[in-house]
Amino acid sequence: MKTFQELPISDKILSALKEAGYEKPTPIQAQSIPPAIESRDIIGCAQTGTGKTAAFGIPILQRLSTETYSREPRALVLTPTRELAQQVMEFISKYGVHLKLRTEVIVGGTSMERQINALKSGTDIIVATPGRLLDLQRQGHIRLFKIEIVVLDEGDRMLDMGFIPDIRRIMRLIPKERQTLMFSATLPKEIERLARDFLRDPIRVEVSPPSTPVAKIKQVLHPVDFQKKETLLDHILRSTKVNQVLIFTRTKHAADFVTEFLTAKGHNVAAIHGDLSQSKRDRTLKNFRSGDVKILVATDLASRGLDIEGISHVINFDMPESAETYVHRIGRTARADADGVAISLVEFKDWEVIQTIEETTDRTIPCEIVPGFEPKTISKLAAT
Repeated sequence: MKTFQELPISDKILSALKEAGYEKPTPIQAQSIPPAIESRDIIGCAQTGTGKTAAFGIPILQRLSTETYSREPRALVLTPTRELAQQVMEFISKYGVHLKLRTEVIVGGTSMERQINALKSGTDIIVATPGRLLDLQRQGHIRLFKIEIVVLDEGDRMLDMGFIPDIRRIMRLIPKERQTLMFSATLPKEIERLARDFLRDPIRVEVSPPSTPVAKIKQVLHPVDFQKKETLLDHILRSTKVNQVLIFTRTKHAADFVTEFLTAKGHNVAAIHGDLSQSKRDRTLKNFRSGDVKILVATDLASRGLDIEGISHVINFDMPESAETYVHRIGRTARADADGVAISLVEFKDWEVIQTIEETTDRTIPCEIVPGFEPKTISKLAAT
């Protein structure tokens, strides 16, 4: 499929896509949009950055635009994080700019009163995190009895964050006669079970193996002792030509520590994690997108759904616990056919996960010791 014009979507949506610079559907869009418009259930496996928001957003808009307006919501998109919910809402609003449909974000960390007032005014599409949605439902501010289409976005992260029980509660509030679309970067057994419970004869769409990193990303490991990691990080940022950098830590405490250290060294840096207020997180992401902030330090969950072109380098200050998370992290660079670099600062204890990453991706990651930062611990990793 070469163009969006070949898809069964309205001229108004096509016009919006053209204005947004969309020229041809990505593989996940080309495979998902036609059956979704035909009201088929879909389970899709695709990484962030493959265009899956349009894969479910366009069918939602196409379906609702042909039906009579209702003050009650008719489509629901569930996401694991506030940032991802906001991003999904922005994309859907962009695709539907010429349609008379209203989209509302329902997430925690923001004014509940404003959300209640928006719901009273009527909305067609709700993009929500599970907790706040259930809070408003229990208080009687939202009813889901007219929902026709449900999207479970980032299913594996929903599982990681413990949202599956909430999702089951929400699905019991929605009519059984509905269309359900589920998208996930990986498909663990619990997500497969969830799909069997809620999807009817789904079409399975999988684009690119979920654990295959982007070929254009240059990957490198830098062995270092724990005590010298932040100093090595500063050295890399000063000695490397970078555009925008996304640094990953495992914990919120580590994100704050790295941010404070780099700020003291004169770097233009900000942090994003779950302890920050929503307004602070929104402002930080806006500044990073605009380039006013050059370095963003993030935890995995806080950065979920982050899709920003122009990230030249991803740096793993802390190695992740799984190969899938590693692939997801480094996939934030090399967007839109650009090149990218993924640098990992590794300790002796990281050797096991590195072996798993290399086995999973079927690729050996080059290992380079930076002069002046030779690790004291003699290991396979340092000797490579």
